[in-house]
Amino acid sequence: MLTCKQFLQELNDYLDPSTDPATKCHLEQHVNECPNCFIVVDTTKKTLQIYKGLEPQTIPESVKARLWKALEKKMAARKAQA
Repeated sequence: MLTCKQFLQELNDYLDPSTDPATKCHLEQHVNECPNCFIVVDTTKKTLQIYKGLEPQTIPESVKARLWKALEKKMAARKAQA
């Protein structure tokens, strides 16, 4: 049986229409049995539908720089824990 953590790591595959049917079926079993993951999937699908209709926005360079710095810091922390 899949744990919620494992399912969430595979959420992108679950939502990807090109994912092979066997993988999709395995993930679907968890969603059907777990109300918390069902809510995550439902909310994520709704969010994607909303954002698909929007035009892309440019991100100011200062925000990009802060974002990359935060991501690099997070990745360095993960590597240090491993």
